[in-house]
This record gives sequence, C-alpha cells and structure tokens, in this order.
Amino acid sequence: KGPNKVGYMGILQPFSDAIKLFTKEQIFPKYSNYISYYFSPIISFILSLMVWMLIPYYFNMISFNLGVLFFLCCTSMGVYTVMVAGWSSNSNYSLLGGLRAVAQTISYEVSLALIMLSSIMLIMDFNMMKFFIYQDLIWFFFLMLPLSMCWISSSLA
Repeated sequence: KGPNKVGYMGILQPFSDAIKLFTKEQIFPKYSNYISYYFSPIISFILSLMVWMLIPYYFNMISFNLGVLFFLCCTSMGVYTVMVAGWSSNSNYSLLGGLRAVAQTISYEVSLALIMLSSIMLIMDFNMMKFFIYQDLIWFFFLMLPLSMCWISSSLA
C-alpha cells in the first residue's frame, strides 16, 4: 500500500517522517569529538541554504555582483564539512570514507567550475541577475549543449 495512509494520498507523509526523525534518540560514537561531529552536518545544511539566496527575482531586484563566485565558494566549503565529519568520529574507516568523498567532490567541482567559467566568459560578469537576463532569448543550456550535458553528468555524480 505504501505511504498513502497519512493524509490525502500521502501528502502528510514527509511531515510525519520529519517528526519521526527529530524525535528519535541520537546516538554518537563513543570516542568521537562531539561538537564537530554534531555541527558539521548542520553547517553543511546552512551552506546549501545560502546558495538559495542567489536566485534572481524580478520583483525584489536584489543584485549581488559576485553571485557566481559566492556560489562556487559555498559549494566548495561543503567539502570541509565532509572532511570534518569523517575526522571527528575518531574512526579510521569513517576518516578514509570522508577523504574518499572529499577527493571525489573536489574532482567534480573542478569540472563544474570550468564549465561555469565558460558561461561567465559569455556574459563577462559574475552577477546572477545578468545570467538571468541574458537567458531571456536563448538559454545557455541550448547555446552550449555539450557543456550542459557535462554539467548535468557532473552534478548528478
């Protein structure tokens, strides 16, 4: 039957899952560094929320001149939270897993940054509002189709 029991057609299922998640008992490894083990996922979540500030809207006209650079910095800072999370558990296996995740993330970020650099060279500005305005007639996705496919494959990996 699946998750169709909570609310109409399962609409309330994510909310019940969130309540269940927040009411569960928290278990920490015995020898872990508690502060960094607890706060590294929270900082990673905050960094991912900070990227949403860059979405340009016509109605509020907030112009952040270095928006693309801010996007690259926020996505790159997420690597450090993964590294701290792996280190703070004081387990060799989680440290190795964290280092492996860091190496993979950095390798994909290099290709994403280079692809974004090509679209920056099209408009010659770091402003996200100009990215939005320049794509009124034709999207950069269709203008640079091979690079767009590389962007999608790197983003999903």
